[in-house]
Amino acid sequence: MHPHPHSHPHPEDHLTSSAMLQDIVIGLSDGLTVPFALAAGLSGAVNSSALVITAGLAEIVAGSIAMGLGGYLAGRTEVEHYAAELAREHREVLEVPEVERAEVRDLLAEIGLSEATRELAVHELTADPEQWVRFMMKYELGLEKPDPRQAPKSAATISISYALGGLIPLSAYFFTATPTEGLLWSAVITLVCLLLFGYLKSRLTGQPPVLGALRMAGIGALAAGAAFFVARQISG
Repeated sequence: MHPHPHSHPHPEDHLTSSAMLQDIVIGLSDGLTVPFALAAGLSGAVNSSALVITAGLAEIVAGSIAMGLGGYLAGRTEVEHYAAELAREHREVLEVPEVERAEVRDLLAEIGLSEATRELAVHELTADPEQWVRFMMKYELGLEKPDPRQAPKSAATISISYALGGLIPLSAYFFTATPTEGLLWSAVITLVCLLLFGYLKSRLTGQPPVLGALRMAGIGALAAGAAFFVARQISG
């Protein structure tokens, strides 16, 4: 049995991969910077590596849950928005079909179809209400049907990425005697990771990779430096 001629499994695979990559980038970006800045701030205020580790782990747990929940809610909002717009299009096709047909004509005119071809296309597209609504959703509103399973996937991916990213700057404190020494090694490890992550992220998104690497490392260094300075001023 041949697959349906309108099925497109490959674009769906690409969309899923792209969404997962975006979630990894979101999680790692914050995971590498926020716990790093927190640990740096604590290093300027306390003399106990154990306290830095405890607070850092607590922040990673809380941050990963918050980030994951944010990703989940964003995914659910997209699904709910699509469902609301879909219901509205169904109502309009039923209640004001001539207005919707005029919108189809306008959309086809924008892509350069002749009047005769437009009329034939309008007749074909509006013969089936389901096809008609799908056309309006995609080409009038620019909405693709979201995968309802994507929200929990995004939540898990963002949470795990955040936790893994957060453990990188915190790892130095497990193997050093003082917070000051831990901060030194944490800064070296984290800035190298930020450079690599910024470089790869920019390569994947088509941006200048060296500039992207420097920008990512600069943001992390600025956040950590500001946290350290504020904590040192308050504690001192």
